[in-house]
Amino acid sequence: MFFDRILGMFLNDLAIDLGTANTLVYMKGRGIICNEPSVVVLRRDNKKPIAVGMEAKAMLGKTPANIITIRPMKDGVIADFDATEEMLKYFIAKVHNRKNFVSPRVIIGVPSGITQVEQRAVKDAAHASGAREVYLIEEPMAAAVGVGLPVGEPSGNMIVDIGGGTTDVAIISLDGIVYSKAVRVGGDRMDEAIIAYIKRKYNLMVGERTAELIKINIGSAHPTDKVFEPMEVKGRDLISGIPKAITITEDEIREALQESVALIMDTIKVTLENTPPELAADIVDRGIVLAGGGALLRGLDVLIKEQTGVPVIVPDDPLTAVVRGCGIMLDKLELLRSVALASY
Repeated sequence: MFFDRILGMFLNDLAIDLGTANTLVYMKGRGIICNEPSVVVLRRDNKKPIAVGMEAKAMLGKTPANIITIRPMKDGVIADFDATEEMLKYFIAKVHNRKNFVSPRVIIGVPSGITQVEQRAVKDAAHASGAREVYLIEEPMAAAVGVGLPVGEPSGNMIVDIGGGTTDVAIISLDGIVYSKAVRVGGDRMDEAIIAYIKRKYNLMVGERTAELIKINIGSAHPTDKVFEPMEVKGRDLISGIPKAITITEDEIREALQESVALIMDTIKVTLENTPPELAADIVDRGIVLAGGGALLRGLDVLIKEQTGVPVIVPDDPLTAVVRGCGIMLDKLELLRSVALASY
C-alpha cells in the first residue's frame, strides 16, 4: 500500500471518458488535456494505424480502398477491440509525451447498462494500452460528480447524460445509483435521423460529418426564442448522381430529430416513475441536471421541463462532465473504490 502511494506520486494517473463520439483525457494535476474524436484510420492490409482522433475524423468518407476509417466505439461500448486498443495507446502516449515506460492508474467512464463482457473488453483494452490499474465508473455517477452534485448526501440527485451512443438517466443518493435506465440513443442516432430525413425528403445523400454540422448549427428539440437562418447543405443527388445543394430549415431538423428526442423523454419519464417517493420530492426541489454533448441541443431543457413539470439545469460545459467527474475521483480514492464497477 505504501509502495503504491509512493509510486503514484511519480506517475501521471489518468481519467478517460471513452465516448462513442469523442474521447476526453484528464491528467491528475493538469486537468483536461485531450479532447478528440473517437476515430481511427488503419491500413487495410496490415491494420497499422495511419491517424487517430482529429486527423482521422477529417478523413471520414474520403479514404481510398486501401485505407479504412473505423469508429471503434458503438453505442458507448467497444465494437472493434484492436482499433480501441490503438486509440487508447495513442491518447495515453500523447498525454505522456510519448513516454512508453509510464504505467498510469486509469479511471474510465462507461455506460450504466454495460455488460460483464463489455466491462472486460474495456479493461483489457486499457491494460493492453499500458495501464497498471483500471477502474470503471458508470457515466451518470461520474457526470454527477463532475457537475458538482452532492452525491454523498441522503438526498435525490437526477442526472441525464446524453452522449454520442447512449443516454443514461440515473437517480443518485449516498454515493450510489438508486435507479438507472440507459437507452442506446444519442448524438449518433440523431445524425443518422438527419441523414435519413434529407434522403427521404430531398433524395439527397449527405455524410456523417455534414449531418453533425447541421445538428450543431440548426438542430433543436423545441422552438426557442432565437430563430436560425436556413442552412445550405451539399450532397449527392440520388436520382441524377451529381452533386447538389439544398436549403434546410430548423423546423425540418426538429422534425427529423423528433423520434430520437421522444425516446430520451420516455427514458426520463420511466426513471421518474421508478423513483422512491422521498427522492422524488428532492428532485422536484433540486431539478434534473443534463450532461453530455446532447445537453447542448437547443430547447431540450425547455421540452423536458414542459413534459415533466420538473426544473431542468444545464451546467457549464456539460460535454466534459464525465471526464471531470472521473478526474475528481483520482484524488478521492475512498469515493472511487465505493462507486467503481470493477478494479483490476
